[in-house]
Amino acid sequence: MRSNKPEQTVEQQIKKRTILAFTIFILMACSAYAGWIWLNHQPTEQGVQKPLRKALDKNEEIFTNALTFAHLAKTYPRSRAAKNVRVNGDVGLGDNFDAKNWKMKIVRKPGDTLYVSLEDIKKLPKTELVFDFKCIEGWSQITDWAGVKFSDFVKHYGLTSQAQFKFIGLSTPDKKYYVGIDMKSALHPQTLLCYELNGKSLPMNQGFPVRLIIPVKYGVKNIKRIGTIYFSNERPPDYWAERGYDYFSGL
Repeated sequence: MRSNKPEQTVEQQIKKRTILAFTIFILMACSAYAGWIWLNHQPTEQGVQKPLRKALDKNEEIFTNALTFAHLAKTYPRSRAAKNVRVNGDVGLGDNFDAKNWKMKIVRKPGDTLYVSLEDIKKLPKTELVFDFKCIEGWSQITDWAGVKFSDFVKHYGLTSQAQFKFIGLSTPDKKYYVGIDMKSALHPQTLLCYELNGKSLPMNQGFPVRLIIPVKYGVKNIKRIGTIYFSNERPPDYWAERGYDYFSGL
């Protein structure tokens, strides 16, 4: 049985769909605005609203579980390495630094600190790594680094019990820059206690005498001029995470 309702013209159909689409758009925009207002009224945690921090923490959990020692950053021949290497930040690299008397402090436990000189580190097997260093500012650069695998350092100095902790904390000698690294990433085969750039000692602005190179993370985790390393089952303080960035910062 045919309906007596007259068929709509093409123009009427287009108008109806346009009104429907516009209505949906307005509703979605209002919902987004209401969500933005709600989010901005939430309490903050480590420099960002709690719901966002929870989302970042969930991402960290997923990435941490997915990370394996088989996950390696792509490497390149030395000929591809940049000659003029960019610097990704200078916090913690103040001029008031006594390079001659520098020793890296390894806090094995409260009251038990190991002091390691640059010469001590250079006695360990050297590893060179040419990879694409990535900065959260959006740039990347193929760079040539060399130093000691952190996993080799741990073995040499008998830090196997400390390596059972979930995190390591690192800070510059002046304590102005500091990072927290999950232990799985710290023990990754490409993570270096680095003392050379392009076959020469690190320049001051690149973290002389020793910095961290960790290709599975963004540059914010590659702390320059390491002063102290310690171990913890709780997240150590992290300079950029406190300012709203992702704590894990993985690639």
